[in-house]
Amino acid sequence: MSSSASGVVDGVVNGGISFWYADDGLPAVREPLAGDASADVVIVGGGYTGLWTAYYLKKAAPFLRITVLEQRFCGYGASGRNGGWLYNGIAGRDRYAKLHGHEAAVRLQRAMNDTVDEVVRAVAEEGFDAGVHRGGVLEVARTPAQLSRLKDFHAHELSYGERDRELYGARETAERVRVAGAVGSSWTPHGARVHPVKLVKGLAAAVEVLGVEIREATPVTEILPGRAVTPYGTVRAPYVLRCTEGFTAALKGERRTWLPMNSSMIATEPLTDEQWAAVGWSGREALGDMAHAYMYAQRTADGRIALGGRGVPYRFGSRTDNDGRTQLETAGALREILVGFFPALAGVRVEHAWSGVLGVPRDWCATVTLDRATGLGWAGGYVGSGVATANLAARTLRDLVRLDSGQEGRTDLTDLPWVGHKVRRWEPEPLRWLGVRGMYATYRAADRRETERHAAGSSRLARVADRVAGRH
Repeated sequence: MSSSASGVVDGVVNGGISFWYADDGLPAVREPLAGDASADVVIVGGGYTGLWTAYYLKKAAPFLRITVLEQRFCGYGASGRNGGWLYNGIAGRDRYAKLHGHEAAVRLQRAMNDTVDEVVRAVAEEGFDAGVHRGGVLEVARTPAQLSRLKDFHAHELSYGERDRELYGARETAERVRVAGAVGSSWTPHGARVHPVKLVKGLAAAVEVLGVEIREATPVTEILPGRAVTPYGTVRAPYVLRCTEGFTAALKGERRTWLPMNSSMIATEPLTDEQWAAVGWSGREALGDMAHAYMYAQRTADGRIALGGRGVPYRFGSRTDNDGRTQLETAGALREILVGFFPALAGVRVEHAWSGVLGVPRDWCATVTLDRATGLGWAGGYVGSGVATANLAARTLRDLVRLDSGQEGRTDLTDLPWVGHKVRRWEPEPLRWLGVRGMYATYRAADRRETERHAAGSSRLARVADRVAGRH
């Protein structure tokens, strides 16, 4: 066991779904499906995508009979385990620019910018606390190579119309957050910190008030045209929408559709006033970096730091974790990142560690689709940017269902370039296990080389990993 791992063993809660559930409490599980049933729309998956889809469909067409089927409880997956970044990033934008033209990708980006506002608006309208704080997103560079990437990234975002993004040097960065060694940063106002579990709980309650039926402890084993099959019965509906993100591989016939990528997090004990004075971070921005094996963090509402990264990125055979348990080595590595960023926190205690999976398509592009011939729809493949993207996907699924059923015509959302995007399946095992593990090992090696050599250019190793990943 490494010394970094042993530093987080004593008293740390490992798993238990996530710190967010430890903080807000596990929910009472709703009743499972009681037998064969029918609906107008059946939604498979009770995370952000499924719940937002039910919410917007029911708001637009109150007469619809909508059933949500969830294998454990709403928010058991990534929706209850993520880093709480509500921001405007979307997976696949550059590829959509190549396929459909730059202006189409700009429209997609503008829709994502608006989505941050829409989530905040909907939470306020429904009147529940989701721990929202609009501090934007700050992404920092700590090496010359990272600074070069940061400047390119900043210019790239401006090219997609984000005129309110700001570029900072070392001094301006330190005025926001005192990250050790930070030489620059890029900040966007299109971001907010949220408490993931409070968001998913509040959304589920709002959906039920609207009259949507939620059936929990009801695993769907197979999705077919017109029906979702469970051990307790089959729900038949003209529209069956798959909103299972990182758990998609467990469905019959979907093993190679989206790869369940593992991401891990730690949460510290509450920091003292003196510790916060040393760190800064009064704006409570969502915090990330420009490393190839990047980190993400937030300052929580109760004064902790919750920080995440990839850890062990993939389990053989597309398996998922057991209630969020993560490897001690991963927790130790995340603590090393924390202390590297904030040396003044060398003595801080980590109280919780956990993991979850996110959905990764073979071309790393998020998608929304409704097959009008079968009534089958799906959304996901967010590659870690799902807190906001799930809302845009849900509103798009709403419009696609209403278009297909004749309730309304085409909309701005149905014409976005990610609609109907097709992607090839992942390689069979052991190729995908070898590829993904090798890819992230190479990214981490690239980060080490850039730190050691202090060179201005990105490591060639990262370009090798990008080619393996299929990102370029």
